[in-house]
Amino acid sequence: MPPTDRRPDFRLDGFEPVNKAVEEAFWNHIDSDSESMTTLAAHHSADVRHSFYVIHNGAVTWGIPGEPQLIALRLDRDNAAMTYAFEHAELPLAAMAQSWLIKRGCPAEAIALLPELGTTAADTATVALQQRLMGDGDNFALLHSHTDDSSRVTETTVLLRALDKRVQKPFRVLLEQADLDSFTHTLREGAFETLEAAVDWMEDRSTPLPAPAPSTARTAGPSALPSAPPRTPGRTR
Repeated sequence: MPPTDRRPDFRLDGFEPVNKAVEEAFWNHIDSDSESMTTLAAHHSADVRHSFYVIHNGAVTWGIPGEPQLIALRLDRDNAAMTYAFEHAELPLAAMAQSWLIKRGCPAEAIALLPELGTTAADTATVALQQRLMGDGDNFALLHSHTDDSSRVTETTVLLRALDKRVQKPFRVLLEQADLDSFTHTLREGAFETLEAAVDWMEDRSTPLPAPAPSTARTAGPSALPSAPPRTPGRTR
């Protein structure tokens, strides 16, 4: 259970849900697990009408294996009526949660992850890809994800599809590997022409991730990111 000072402060003292549906949804999706939640980033508008959060939900690890453990949450308050509403998304990667919030009005510079929490990027390729996901994340649809936190090297695999039908390799696989001994993580991207090819790679993992062409990767710095290595034989997923 996270320390009390790291649990989300929703700033809802004196506020009531705008209707019964909001009350039930907030309890089911947010408040029921709040004691197991850790705030990774938060931003509040100057008039305190809007709040944005990136939250890790530690309760998920005891639920359905592989489910996303991060929540992107936007709270909207009516300060005159003293009511609130919200929208949220359960997402597998922090950069995807940040992108979701930025799309809904949160300033990009205001939702950086707190430096003392979680792992840090192991290399510039990871930083570049995370920054691109924050800006371009809404250009892709999330098809599937799996988070494995059963070992000291946790792993999150994400399958995306480009919304732009002109993209030559529209199916993308993201692979984040976090080393809990060094408290660092890497993030890599692979591009595939078909859904079948992407799924085959996720199931087999005997070859490196096929990196996108430099023209489609749109990364800062190097023209292409290093590819993710194949799975080490015998490694626990």
